[in-house]
Amino acid sequence: MAKTTKKINLALQGGGAHGAFTWGVLDRILEEEDVEVAALSGTSAGALNASAFKAGYAKDGRQGAKDMLDWVWSEVGAVNDTRMEAWMEGVDLWSMAQAIEYSPGFAIADFWSRAVSPYSYGPFYRNPLEPILAKFDFDCVAHESGPALFICATRVRNGKIRVFQGEEITAQAIMASACLPTVFQAVKIHDSQTGRIEAFWDGGFTGNPALFPMFEPQYPDDIVIVNINPMEREVIPVTAHQIQNRINEISFNSSLLRELRAIDLVQRLILDGTLEKGRMSRVLVHMISDDALMNTLSVATKLVPNPVVLSKLKAAGRESAGSFLKRHKDDIGERSTINLRTMFA
Repeated sequence: MAKTTKKINLALQGGGAHGAFTWGVLDRILEEEDVEVAALSGTSAGALNASAFKAGYAKDGRQGAKDMLDWVWSEVGAVNDTRMEAWMEGVDLWSMAQAIEYSPGFAIADFWSRAVSPYSYGPFYRNPLEPILAKFDFDCVAHESGPALFICATRVRNGKIRVFQGEEITAQAIMASACLPTVFQAVKIHDSQTGRIEAFWDGGFTGNPALFPMFEPQYPDDIVIVNINPMEREVIPVTAHQIQNRINEISFNSSLLRELRAIDLVQRLILDGTLEKGRMSRVLVHMISDDALMNTLSVATKLVPNPVVLSKLKAAGRESAGSFLKRHKDDIGERSTINLRTMFA
């Protein structure tokens, strides 16, 4: 008897080079023939992953998506010194994170980013994503076939979320979604919603990622969130790097938590009969994450895309996705697999 296809939406968080974890999650999900991705919402690294998934899928189905993701992350982690790679292969991720965080190179770059505006570089400034995105086929990214795609950025002028979709998704939109304001110059785009040139910063400030575009009736009930910013850290941050990193994690999780609270409220109103069934979307929430792993990493591993770290993160993402599918694939379409009440306790 043929298996029933399980349709899901994917919500992909941003988190710099830690987005390689999401690469692994997507790589594993693509191998599950009876799981179909209907829509993708991505922010920052999640936007890069989602766009690569869509571009590859439109061109050559599941294998095309896997190949495109592999290519993107090989470009992100491209290095010339293979001796460093060989040395780090046998080192655990915590030790790698410490080595990178306390290296002179990172210390100088970190100080520079705090003391110098990205606008100080003049004609020498270039967004590092630009040469990668220049090789994307945006006709495939905007193609009607395959999953719907939503890319989130923050409009600097009024602090509101901007969700790009369809032909609006360009290299500029993806760079806008991943624009950390202390590192990159704001990305300027003509915004059809306001009719003017707008500057955009990282979407993580307002939607990391946005869930609401996938509440429409044409999309399935199930939203699988790939979370790469730890919800909890037991150890109190004490160094300047640790404090700044935790501030960013809390900030970038806050918009997601607000949407999850709204989902929880609606579901409870439906269950107790206050809200009539069918008036609001039924949303079933799932999450793929590895907070234990992410607690061993740091802001340095977010900003420095070491190829060995990326490879280990991909492997961890594949493992987490495989574990989720083994435990919860039968729950898709039936029930949520995270307890929102417990999450907010």
